[in-house]
Amino acid sequence: MRRLIPMRVSAVVVSLIALNAIVHRAPGKEEPSAFIFKGEEYFHRWSKDEQHEFTPAKQEDLEHWSDMITINGYPDVEDGDELAEAANVVVGNYERAGAKILRTTSVPRTAARPAEHFVSAFFTRPDFAEAAFARFKIVDGTGHSFVYSHRVYGEKAGDEMKAWLSANGAAVEKALMEWDAALP
Repeated sequence: MRRLIPMRVSAVVVSLIALNAIVHRAPGKEEPSAFIFKGEEYFHRWSKDEQHEFTPAKQEDLEHWSDMITINGYPDVEDGDELAEAANVVVGNYERAGAKILRTTSVPRTAARPAEHFVSAFFTRPDFAEAAFARFKIVDGTGHSFVYSHRVYGEKAGDEMKAWLSANGAAVEKALMEWDAALP
């Protein structure tokens, strides 16, 4: 298995960021969007501990969505080595879940910013296929991952996903790595 950098710690407690004030609206009304990614507004759908899920309008059903961004906070991750370890743990989790790792890469640290890491993976299940693109970044002194996932449903989902990845994978990676992934 390809590692981003040598692992220093045997386990990382995976936790996720707490969202700042989400404005609640009257029942039946859409909350304001949390952020925009690739020109599309994303809305908060679910949170637990340090994990927060967002989907576009009209994709409220978390059992059947096409596009999702999940923001995970890693409060114990404070430096580049720990961030790489967190990315390596995710790669291992993807592999144990039967994913094919498509790409891993790292952006070296500079004097202005810590290193970042990127992982993309492809999952197939009997009724859907999913591509996940994960960016690992230190934000406000704490590790985070910003994961864009795309799903295709149906019997031929794997073939459809392969075509989607061929047409869109590089653009999604570029957009995610260029995204000013500020916390909502």
